[in-house]
Amino acid sequence: MKKPTSSKDISLDESEMLLLRGTAGIVAIVKAGPNGQFFLETENEEIVLGMEPHDLIVASALSVDEKTEKGLKCVLFMIREIRSPLIVLPKNHPASPRLPIVVSAGKKTVLNCNITPGTHPNQDVLCGSNEFDSMEIIGTPEGVQITNMPQCEVLKVSFDI
Repeated sequence: MKKPTSSKDISLDESEMLLLRGTAGIVAIVKAGPNGQFFLETENEEIVLGMEPHDLIVASALSVDEKTEKGLKCVLFMIREIRSPLIVLPKNHPASPRLPIVVSAGKKTVLNCNITPGTHPNQDVLCGSNEFDSMEIIGTPEGVQITNMPQCEVLKVSFDI
């Protein structure tokens, strides 16, 4: 069954985290905020990601429970607030299948269920559960624009620890 291709705009400010809770996974979204620079570490290089405040940091998990939601918030907090770098594992790294949460950062993120978690330096693609396959998330000054969003629970929560 083909998913609808309509777009949905959802307001989101810097103090909030957006959760899209499906039946097999969760996607969490925060604004990049005013820090501007984030670091992406690959096996061979460090890449500086220059981001606008309305760009997004998106995390995906292949489970649905309260512990996972807390983990998503902690991972996003570590990246945005503590300035932890994003890590890209080499292809066929043994830890890839064990990654409970994966992250991307940038203007746009497309979810894909057919990629290996944690191994893609292109920050416009992110591993996700089947139900979120082909969902596209774009940061806007007012919030986020989501295309191909499946039926899921949409929650906004405070982004603090």
